[in-house]
Amino acid sequence: MRVTMINKYYPPHLGGVEFVMRDMAEGLVEHEGAEVRAIVSNGDSSRVEETINGVDVLRLPRAFEYASTPIAWSMPKAIAEDARRTPPPDVMHLHFPYPWGELSWMRARPDVPTIVTYHSDIVRQKVELAAYKPILNAFLDRVDLIVVSSPNMAEHSEFVRPHAEKVRVVDFGIHTERYEATPATVARAAELKAEHGGRPIVLFVGRLVYYKGADVLMRAFADIPGADLVMIGRGPLDSELRAIAVANDTIERVRFMGPQPDEELAAWYHAADVFVLPSVARSEAFGLVQIEAHASGTPVVSTDLTTGVPYANLNGVTGLTVPVGDRQALAEAIRKLLDDDELRTRLGHQAKERATTEFTIPRMAAGYMEAYRDAIERRASRSGDS
Repeated sequence: MRVTMINKYYPPHLGGVEFVMRDMAEGLVEHEGAEVRAIVSNGDSSRVEETINGVDVLRLPRAFEYASTPIAWSMPKAIAEDARRTPPPDVMHLHFPYPWGELSWMRARPDVPTIVTYHSDIVRQKVELAAYKPILNAFLDRVDLIVVSSPNMAEHSEFVRPHAEKVRVVDFGIHTERYEATPATVARAAELKAEHGGRPIVLFVGRLVYYKGADVLMRAFADIPGADLVMIGRGPLDSELRAIAVANDTIERVRFMGPQPDEELAAWYHAADVFVLPSVARSEAFGLVQIEAHASGTPVVSTDLTTGVPYANLNGVTGLTVPVGDRQALAEAIRKLLDDDELRTRLGHQAKERATTEFTIPRMAAGYMEAYRDAIERRASRSGDS
């Protein structure tokens, strides 16, 4: 299978979609024997072609960036040329949201079966969305298949729902082996626990931005005595969160840290008693950090957004879910897990079992291979009908 992926950027450029795309691409190469090429924007005005872990990456010159969307003028031509190469790709795979990528694909009009992974609705850029809506609808009409990461997105997205007949769900996958309880990880987790004097640890990992709901967690923490809160991440709300902790007289029990390397992050997941993802907006489309915590055997408290967040963390199975923005309910759920050793252990075991069987890289790669074959068959069927 020859696959061409189209997206904003590709790692090492930072970004959640970029990391998922990389894991997907490398997983297809390693586990399914696919040939994968990525057409993306570069971070500057240079053109770069390179191969990273078996994935051929073409980084096109970026002219400028608007509303988090890099504009690479040469992308329509690059897509058209890719469709005509010998041998041509079997399928093209776009990652939404990237308006310039969708526009470029529509302008290039490649005669290649195409799928799109619909990662998230456009939530905050309301003015831009109003202008883009007709183009987005036309784009979704034209692609052969739409893939989402949860049934929730298929049901609740106003853009995906009308296309139910060609929507498929493929679970995301992570490198679950990175969160195994190796001797080194267990030893480091014990050191981290000792630094907190044996007090229960509540863990948050993510950017400190509005939709993560970290401010709700910070206020709820005033009602969770005897525990420590570890906040791993950076963002524009950093000073506001510290001010809340000072005002609530919890600052001595809160530890703010920047992003951590993989090995240290795994140790923190194992050191934590409870992981919390208190997201408050649909910008949080899934919350893969929940699966990372699950793979470590740590139960999660999250919110019942109409996205993939409660699909990733099943209430009463891998953790607990609470109403969005409800500080009191959040505090009660965290206290419930901290106070009930049997419940916390049971949910942690169930969480690990689900993560290591359903959310792996090989399973994700296999799911996308099925989606590619489906898209190819759908295109062939339509061509036969015409």
